[in-house]
This record gives sequence, structure tokens and C-alpha cells, in this order.
Amino acid sequence: MMRGLLIRGMLVGIVAGLLAWGFAYVFGEPEVRSAISFEESKAAAEAAPAEPGHDTGAAGHAAAHEEEEEVVSRDVQSSVGLLTGVGVYGIAVGGLFALVFAVAYGRLGPFGARATAGLLAFAGYVAVVLVPFLKYPAQPPAVGDPDSISERTAQYFGLIAISILLAVGAAYLARQYAPRIGAGNAVLAAVGGYVVVVALIALALPSPETVPDGFSATVLWRFRVASLGVQAVLWATFGVLFGYLAAKVVERRPVASPA
Repeated sequence: MMRGLLIRGMLVGIVAGLLAWGFAYVFGEPEVRSAISFEESKAAAEAAPAEPGHDTGAAGHAAAHEEEEEVVSRDVQSSVGLLTGVGVYGIAVGGLFALVFAVAYGRLGPFGARATAGLLAFAGYVAVVLVPFLKYPAQPPAVGDPDSISERTAQYFGLIAISILLAVGAAYLARQYAPRIGAGNAVLAAVGGYVVVVALIALALPSPETVPDGFSATVLWRFRVASLGVQAVLWATFGVLFGYLAAKVVERRPVASPA
């Protein structure tokens, strides 16, 4: 059964990656291009000579207008590159989702395969995407210091790990206390505890970097909404499609033998 679930999870990951790529290309790429244009304009303004009438000479003129040759063109990055990245991410998440489903199925209550997959997808979106996003929202190009990208990445993934561990702990406690205080009360208490603890931890972490002056608030807002939308498409696909396929594996009824 585990092998069947894992294969289905990775196949669903491919489908989820394709759908997420389509969403990102339509709704996210225009904002990325706008952010890149702002970054290029800012760099050109900083590279301009302080005195408009000053002649920098042939060497200086060539250096001022020299552009780094792109190893991979922007068109390739926004199409094949984006598709490859989202596809690999979808396959990896699909495999992990299948493993978590195999462990959780039958342990979350009287839920079938589709309901279990839906609950896991919703919980995954909240714990892996939404909660870290509230502290460290997605940043388009030109936002954030390139020299601090390693530090910012570590902080972001650290918050994801903390959020996942707290979500697993909350689910465990809800299951343990359900027989004593009732399933509804246990779930509410677990969710409340998760929200309080993760909020306190997020407040203790360093604040995200500020947006540079002159950057379009509309572009920033649309980019962040698009990034949430990409993840929503991905996780919704797992919740719906994987649940449908997993039901065929875990809910098979034995064929009655002829009398």
C-alpha cells in the first residue's frame, strides 16, 4: 500500500507542479518583470555620473554601459526554469504528502481517504505556507539586500520547521485529550495553543527587511498574492486529486468469493 500511495503522491506532484507553474506564469511573472525593471532602473541611476557634463572617457563610458551577460535568458528562466523548479518541488512535496497521509490515515478520526487528504492539505498550507508568510512574506527582485539572502533563507525555513513541529504537536495533543474533553474542545484548544506559541516565536524572530523607496506597492501586493495563489493551487491539488487516487488504494473492498 505504501508504494502505491508514494507513486500516486509523486504523480499528483507532477500535476500540481504543472498547474502551479501555469498560475505563476500568468499571475506572478508580470510582477517579477516589473520588479526587475525597477531594479535595473535603480542600478542605472546609481551608475550615472554625478556631473552630467563630465566626460568619463572611452574606458569609463564603456564600463558604465557594460552589462553582465546572462548565463540563462530571462525568457528561459520564466518558462523552462520556472517549470523545472516548481515541478521538482511538486514531486518532492507529493512524496512527503503521501508518507504523511499513510501515517495519519485512520488516526485523525472517522474520516475517509478524501477527507483525510483534504485536512492534511489544509493543515499543510497553513503550517508550511501561510504562517511563515505572515512573518516573512514573499519578496520580489529588488526587495531585500542580496548579501543577506542566506540569513533570510535560514530564518524563513527555520520558521517553517518550527511551524510544522508545533502543528504536529497540536494534532497529537488534540488526539490525546479528545476522549477526556471531547473532540471539538480538544481541537479548539490545540489550535489556540498552536496560534499563541507560533505567534510568540514569530515575534521573537528578526523582522523582515524593508521595501526600498520608490518600489510600487501595487507590484509588491500582487506578487505576494500570486505567491500565495501558487501554493494554494499546489496544496489544493494534493487535497483533491491525491485524496481521490488514495481512496482507490486504501478503501478497496475485497471481492466476495463465489459460493
